[in-house]
Amino acid sequence: MDSIKIAIVGVGNCASSLLQGIEYYRGKSEKDAIGLMHWDLGGYRPFDIEVTAAFDIDARKVGKDVAEAIFAPPNCTTVFCPEVPRTGVTVRMGRVLDGFPEHMLDYKEDCRFVLADEEEASREDIVRELEDSGAEMLLNYLPVGSEKAARFYAECALEAGVGFINNMPVFIASDPGWAERFKERRLPIIGDDIKSQIGATITHRVLADLFRQRGVVLERTYQLNTGGNTDFLNMLNRDRLASKRRSKTEAVQSVLKEPLDADNIHIGPSDYVCWQKDNKVCFLRMEGRIFGDVPMYLDLRLSVEDSPNSGGIVIDAIRCCRLALDRGIGGPLISPSAYFMKHPPVQFRDDDAYHMTEEFIQGLRDS
Repeated sequence: MDSIKIAIVGVGNCASSLLQGIEYYRGKSEKDAIGLMHWDLGGYRPFDIEVTAAFDIDARKVGKDVAEAIFAPPNCTTVFCPEVPRTGVTVRMGRVLDGFPEHMLDYKEDCRFVLADEEEASREDIVRELEDSGAEMLLNYLPVGSEKAARFYAECALEAGVGFINNMPVFIASDPGWAERFKERRLPIIGDDIKSQIGATITHRVLADLFRQRGVVLERTYQLNTGGNTDFLNMLNRDRLASKRRSKTEAVQSVLKEPLDADNIHIGPSDYVCWQKDNKVCFLRMEGRIFGDVPMYLDLRLSVEDSPNSGGIVIDAIRCCRLALDRGIGGPLISPSAYFMKHPPVQFRDDDAYHMTEEFIQGLRDS
């Protein structure tokens, strides 16, 4: 089958893990491919994906081949496939808008973004690049809090006539106005805010749902996360966190029988620990009552490399987006969004979202 052509905005750790993964699985067979939910998804395999355009604003990435840029600072994720061949695709200067948090200037360059001394791309520049590259979809990997920039690139996707996968917590797929615009253009969109394969939010959701199924009344809970990548450094500015907190909190609240009072649930990034690099540590606490109104407590610590943890989800989201393009389906993909994203247009319990997504892949659902 034809390769799936993707464009990326934000050549950070998550993009690095994704592109390493595409090459890593090229040398594997279905039998020995670890870490995938699907080897063959609608006829497309992991290595049937190629990047044809990329945008960033960091001086160490702009102007470089994507295969080189994914290993440039401040990227710090695990290198599990160091021999990514040159792509012939040069990272272009993007549009800054609110994608460069100024508080990062207080930190050393190896840990933060370094703004390129290049003229920013206009909307026309980016639309032209998307069109000329043959990209079929645009993946949004912008920093948390980049509200204006995320909407800017969504506009570019609409104008260029490409699908959109919104991996960060700006509400586009889950916004009815945006959803309708993508539907009118017959362009698929998957969003918002990527879940990890086994991450803090999906673990929290599964445990909260388990409490509900087993008759345990959840009274209080928190999820605190620490990490040392640019995502956590960016989120030290609490003004950029409103949509991230809402996305993660609603993902857990949606599986409860009765939503908790805001005073009894706290979910969100806690602090930046430089030496953790791309390792994310989650501290989870759940307090409830069981048979006889007897109290019980659960404490969990989860440690995982953050960016590869999302790569296994995005690689399926890309292929689901391509299936929608093949079938002429536009607008939000309800089932894949519910399974892959924290803040989808419609929340479903994870088992239901899983089965719905399998039906979508088989062509038994339109979205």
